[in-house]
Amino acid sequence: MTKNERTKVSKFLSLVLRHKPETINLELDENGWADTQVLLTKINVNGIRLTLEGLKEIVETNDKKRFAFTSDLSKIRANQGHSIGVDLKLEEQAPPDMLYHGTADKNLESIKEKGLLKGQRHHVHLSENKSTAIQVGQRYGKPIVLTIRAGEMNQKGKKFLLSSNGVWLTDFVSSEYIDFE
Repeated sequence: MTKNERTKVSKFLSLVLRHKPETINLELDENGWADTQVLLTKINVNGIRLTLEGLKEIVETNDKKRFAFTSDLSKIRANQGHSIGVDLKLEEQAPPDMLYHGTADKNLESIKEKGLLKGQRHHVHLSENKSTAIQVGQRYGKPIVLTIRAGEMNQKGKKFLLSSNGVWLTDFVSSEYIDFE
């Protein structure tokens, strides 16, 4: 499978496992898991040729580790970023002192005024390193990296979760905890 093919299928998987499983009439359980064989069947019926080996390749090579299998490969799910109601069973954890958020310069005024909002997602997504934040910000325009004083937020009672692919999640980041420089 070429890189372009992997990217195309990965984006489709994100759609059906994070946002719109009804696109292929797929059912997710309350924790976001889909039956792997059912997913493969329904994807193939919808015009995307994908085998279990191809699906494993996508899961293993995805640069953001967006997807995970159960240990026996019988189920698959997105690790975070859902806009549909799922419970990923993530436990609250104390974050590092600083986390980072990538955005585009066109969003700065709104963030300064309103903070970081989760929008259509369940959480605001933060990373432990600036390079990941730059990658995220590039998707939306000229990238800007914001430094989030997560340790201070946590000391003041704000909750953080850590997804299995290393993305830090929280409900909201007030602009008072954001360094804009």
